Amino acid sequence: MSKTVKRLLTFFIGIPLVLGLVLLEYRNHLALNFVIAVFALLGSLELYNIFSKQAELFPKWLISLFTVSLPIFAYIFNQLNIDMILTIWIMIFEIIFLMGIESLTAKTFENSLKKIAFSALILFYVGFMPTLISYITFIPNNSTYFIILFLLIVFMTDSFAWFFGILFGKGTRGYIAASPNKSLVGFIGGILTTLILAIGMKHLFPQVFVGPHWKMIVISLATSFAAIVGDLIESVFKRSSEIKDSGNIIPGRGGILDSIDSLIIGGPVFYLCIHFLYLV
Repeated sequence: MSKTVKRLLTFFIGIPLVLGLVLLEYRNHLALNFVIAVFALLGSLELYNIFSKQAELFPKWLISLFTVSLPIFAYIFNQLNIDMILTIWIMIFEIIFLMGIESLTAKTFENSLKKIAFSALILFYVGFMPTLISYITFIPNNSTYFIILFLLIVFMTDSFAWFFGILFGKGTRGYIAASPNKSLVGFIGGILTTLILAIGMKHLFPQVFVGPHWKMIVISLATSFAAIVGDLIESVFKRSSEIKDSGNIIPGRGGILDSIDSLIIGGPVFYLCIHFLYLV
């Protein structure tokens, strides 16, 4: 089975499964938050394997434990109506703890900078960043609509960028070194598709997405661009360690990180937009 067929099957099977999961609203989307924590754990293992090719890191079990604790604590704090700042402080404490371990136990220090920096990046990238998606699940009354909008923007950006790139983008490839097979036409096609999608959502659910159309345009453009950047960032991680895929757990996609990289960067940007445009 070709990679294209596998990718299409994953798209048409995976998206309905994810959207079905979103509709389970029990305890502020407990099921979805559980999946976020699982993906954070698996993502930390994959990113650890990528970074460990460049430097010796702290023990894998410790980094994974610290990473998965962040979305778990974020969900608990949200349930208790505790401010987001406490999750940030937990991440800061974990990084200070790692620096303290290195300071007290290291015998030589030629690897210390990379060891601390790479480990802290794992905590931030696949531990803290997804907690912003968790915060979307706690939006009063309309959380499901906002989650669906977010997922559709990210998935449509990725899928239609690939689709338009395959059909029309051959002459515009190679401009971005991080992912030379991606085309500028594909990026533009993905962004414009999600723009139409967002405006359509505005008309379908005017009682949820209130206010002028420019709000949805800003959300769509910012989140779609962030999703593209998220895909490119993970390409940078892999290329710097000379790895093609972060794993092989998802057919046609590769590893967990290969499938959630756009969500990781898109989530904070989406939450920031809706926070200021709809929540405050």
